[in-house]
Amino acid sequence: MNDQPTRAGAREVLVQTLGNEARLRHLAWIEKNRKEVEEASDGKIGYVYVPDTGRHGQNELVRQFRAQFNKAGLIVDERFNSGGQIPDRFIEMLGRKIINYWGVRDGPDWNWPEVANSGPKAMLVNGWSGSGGDCFPFYFQKAGLGPVIGTRTWGGLIGMTGAPSLIDGGSVTVPTFGIYSTKGQWIIEGHGVDPDITVVDDPSLMAKGKDPQLERAIAEVLKELKKSPPPEVKKPKYPLRAGR
Repeated sequence: MNDQPTRAGAREVLVQTLGNEARLRHLAWIEKNRKEVEEASDGKIGYVYVPDTGRHGQNELVRQFRAQFNKAGLIVDERFNSGGQIPDRFIEMLGRKIINYWGVRDGPDWNWPEVANSGPKAMLVNGWSGSGGDCFPFYFQKAGLGPVIGTRTWGGLIGMTGAPSLIDGGSVTVPTFGIYSTKGQWIIEGHGVDPDITVVDDPSLMAKGKDPQLERAIAEVLKELKKSPPPEVKKPKYPLRAGR
């Protein structure tokens, strides 16, 4: 490198290029989806993508949810979710309801919990959503947070833990726990979670840049917003507390 077109006084700089652009393409896909939701809903609906239910997925859920919790509605996309941990805390965050408001003298009022969204929601799933990615939509349905849209999930909820290490650095894994319902029935493993609304991603439409599953989710949340718009809560007049 040099500030003039000559070798004299130039210095060498080693540039380490990307070995794989999959991560960049994935981020571009997420941003494309977010913009599509933003434009199609006139900014009313937020879009949150959750790649897994491990540490990365937890970070992404918190980061994206905190940036969009004040939207009128939300779409949670967990297509291709690779799992990780049991996502009960994910549901606790998404299911938070506004309990009260705080009237502030010198600024805008707050709702409480501060980070909460009481609007309509929908979740997107596909056959690549597995393990914790199976559990997430199952909990979403059980919590009544909104419709699950897409195709049936992978169906793998037998887990393993406490695998002993071997002397050569390898390990042995043994299935140690599986999921059954509150009615005493084995569920999900080998079948997956059925969506409430089945939408197949038509390859001919996807080749044209369309996303039928996302488009249906937008339509469903907008329909719910039209049916039950978020209530406008106005701050009451300040009471006169003189002499108390």
